[in-house]
Amino acid sequence: MQETDRATVIVLDGVGIGALPDAAEYGDEGSDSVGNTSRAVGGLDLPNMGRLGLGNLTEVDGVPPQRDTLGAYGRMAEASKGKDSTVGHWELMGVISSRPLPTYPGGFPQDLIEEYERRIGRKTLGNKAISGTVVIEELGEEHMRTGSPIVYTSADSVFQVAAHEEVIPLDELYRICRIAREMLTGEHSVGRVIARPFVGHPGSFTRTGNRKDFSLPPPEPTLLDRLLAAGQEVIGVGKIDDLFAKQGLTICHHTVENVVGAEKVIELLGGESRGLIFANLIEFDMLYGHRNNPQGYARALEIFDSQLPRIMEALKSKDVLFIVADHGNDPTTPSTDHSREYVPVLVYGPRVKAAVDLGTRGTFADLGATIAEMLGIDALPNGASFARSILV
Repeated sequence: MQETDRATVIVLDGVGIGALPDAAEYGDEGSDSVGNTSRAVGGLDLPNMGRLGLGNLTEVDGVPPQRDTLGAYGRMAEASKGKDSTVGHWELMGVISSRPLPTYPGGFPQDLIEEYERRIGRKTLGNKAISGTVVIEELGEEHMRTGSPIVYTSADSVFQVAAHEEVIPLDELYRICRIAREMLTGEHSVGRVIARPFVGHPGSFTRTGNRKDFSLPPPEPTLLDRLLAAGQEVIGVGKIDDLFAKQGLTICHHTVENVVGAEKVIELLGGESRGLIFANLIEFDMLYGHRNNPQGYARALEIFDSQLPRIMEALKSKDVLFIVADHGNDPTTPSTDHSREYVPVLVYGPRVKAAVDLGTRGTFADLGATIAEMLGIDALPNGASFARSILV
């Protein structure tokens, strides 16, 4: 196996490829984010991911199976409990979670809310699972009248605090979110506390770009930490900094739009970094999966596919590209939650063998184990490397 200088991982957030055997336990039987979307929109135009083997992993209208793929392809099962972005990304980097992060479909326990109110010195509004845009329209006027922050959650493991920037200034909003982060430990260790500032007036409220996430750190060192300790660079793109509580990163370019994130990856590939480029493209999940919009989900896949040739062309002789996902988010099912699915692993690079079928991997952690071996890092506690199967 020849030396590798750099691995690039692009996580297509929420792009699952079929229900896991235990999907029914999560209410996700029959989910297939890519396959079901393809059927809902009359076919997908994904020639580049098709050439990498996406059509070999699930039945995708418009993307037929390919015998002679450009690289290696397979699917990975989630070994962790749960189906959220935080746990999924941690597992990709070698940490398997034995229990899911807590969620609160009925709102947070009253004693927890009362303790939070005591610590911040304010009463709160809301305390329910609800859309963020809906809750500020519903409670924004009362919030402006009382000065009470709006606390709410979603299907994800999150504690969100919304406040009008002219009622609770950003510094104060961030302070009360830090208090929530300090409180939410043990059984209430939610993945993220999120500050959700907004502006405007009743009937015309708008969330601002001053969102801030206060994330739960991984419970043990990840591949990112190990790479940094070995003197290698770890460059994040997208919300990687939020998902890892800013741990294990040399730098992170925080982006939201898929196109901007992919362009940043292309730019970084043109540099001389050694180690890992780790990108998350969020729009499949955030804008389309959670909103049951298969048309938008399909467009987002096709736009990424159109950028893929430039990403592949930017790879240098010792680069390896991995395209994966962290969970599903099937936009065709009644649920607006994530879905418990297999995720793809598509591998390409100048030194990657063509037409390698990696089969079904037992854990996302096989990715981290593979990158560790490629970059000369000691083996991780979890996962089985497939580096020697794919590299010439």
